[in-house]
Amino acid sequence: MPIELKRAFAAEALGTLLLTAAVIGSGVMAERLCDNAGLMLLVNALATGAALYGLILAFAPISGAHFNPAVSLMLVLAGRLPRAQFLFYATAQVSGALAGMLLAHAMFELPLLQVSQHVRSGAGQWLSEAVATFGLLLTVFSIREAKTAAAAIALYIVAAYWFTASTSFANPALALARGFSDTFAGIRPVDTAVFIVVQLAVAFACARLLPSLFPERK
Repeated sequence: MPIELKRAFAAEALGTLLLTAAVIGSGVMAERLCDNAGLMLLVNALATGAALYGLILAFAPISGAHFNPAVSLMLVLAGRLPRAQFLFYATAQVSGALAGMLLAHAMFELPLLQVSQHVRSGAGQWLSEAVATFGLLLTVFSIREAKTAAAAIALYIVAAYWFTASTSFANPALALARGFSDTFAGIRPVDTAVFIVVQLAVAFACARLLPSLFPERK
């Protein structure tokens, strides 16, 4: 494996690990500090957005800072990432997300492996995931400058926590890991599969639509 690909693999794994730890860990902290659902969601959203901003700036020069198989898949299909690298990226992202879930549980002295009981199912939830994922991929595809992209992506995710019924997972690796966390950020494993299918379907659609909408970004 070329050294550049090894560095990209490590960046995607570490970045996804820290992002997942931020998503789950901030949810646990919010639950412990308050009993207001709105305030808990606000804390979770702001912590996620802040972590995402910093991680994108840190790792974008190494791997592009995808942290998300849907992002990587869209960029492969749009010709902006070599097809041979997708498996490496997806493996790094999924393994990083699972490690981040374990890290968050360990930091708060929770059982490392859990099964979430948080129900997230129904047409509204699935539509929300399509909208959240589309907005994220649109932002990723359309903005190249690293600092601007980091800010735009982080702000979009914070907003999508609030305007989507699903609270904006928009990431197959995170959805998988959150199925094993019975916390504020969790999702029942039985609900995870549909979320992932929706997210990947949107990635396929964006790979066809966005290059036509932004031909200068091919």
